[in-house]
Amino acid sequence: MSKRILLFAGTTEGRELAEFLRGQGISAYVSTATEYGRECVGEGGSITVCAGRMDEGDIRTFIETHAIALTIDATHPFAKAATENIRRACDACGTEYIRCLRARQQIEAEEDMVWVDSVEEAVDYLKGKEGNIFISTGSRDLKRYTEIPGYEDRCYARVLSTEEAVEESTGLGFRGRHLIAMQGPFSRELNVAMLQYAQAGYFVTKESGKAGGFEEKAEAARETGAVLVVIGRPFESGLNLEETKAYLIAYSAKLC
Repeated sequence: MSKRILLFAGTTEGRELAEFLRGQGISAYVSTATEYGRECVGEGGSITVCAGRMDEGDIRTFIETHAIALTIDATHPFAKAATENIRRACDACGTEYIRCLRARQQIEAEEDMVWVDSVEEAVDYLKGKEGNIFISTGSRDLKRYTEIPGYEDRCYARVLSTEEAVEESTGLGFRGRHLIAMQGPFSRELNVAMLQYAQAGYFVTKESGKAGGFEEKAEAARETGAVLVVIGRPFESGLNLEETKAYLIAYSAKLC
């Protein structure tokens, strides 16, 4: 069977789908934004991994060059630009598009939990507060936090352990003990240790769901007394992980 499936695998769900494709012997291309992502997916079997960020034009070229008939978008729930680029490229090429969604958690609001709609709103909230801040929203959003007075002394950032993420973070002034480069998700115990290390009064996270370790973050915030500042997840429509797997099996059967 020709490689007519393209999977964008920027999440835990994406990596699980890549492994599912390999296990089923379904031939597909798997796109990751970074070399680190390629390593997480792993080469071999029925999948071919392609590393490197692609804009809309790059995606259109890839689809046309490789005769892609179905694209699965399993990028991060907050990777809005990536999803828009993938969707527009598929529309332009007449390629079938499916969005694989991360399962939502039922989260009860708590007294020491502040909900906002964006990183910008989180920063605006934190500008008026005192105390240290532990940030786990990723290196690509860190520039916004430099607007917080005294951020170089008050803010601690946890980012991916990639050269790109570390260079971007240090370039913004997050250096030494104020920068932690590790791959998540993290246990409650490790979150607690990091919050205590930073003496954090505030813990900023995205509504990352079970796969992103949200409950462990919430538990750590409760245990340490830190205020959890949660950036709410945008609404999307699509298929969950199991529905996407079932769709891929049915789709591959039609191509045989």
